[in-house]
Amino acid sequence: MPKIMIVDDEPDLVRMVEFRLQKEGWDVVSAGDGRAGLELAEKELPDLILLDIMMPFMDGMEVLRQLGYRRTTRKIPVIMLTAK
Repeated sequence: MPKIMIVDDEPDLVRMVEFRLQKEGWDVVSAGDGRAGLELAEKELPDLILLDIMMPFMDGMEVLRQLGYRRTTRKIPVIMLTAK
């Protein structure tokens, strides 16, 4: 089953997106900040990452750079999101 990973620090938003994606048949995993997102991406190897730009500890742009540096995650498509 295809897997989508959500990386966002807004729990209500994550729950809403998870619900909608799961209803459509996607396997969904999530992380609440950039550091946790990097670890989870290497562990889960999702088919797509929905990545918030503004997060504590490590912002989405740095997470995107780090994903690109890693052989295991560099080809995972990423959609960047922001509330701004």
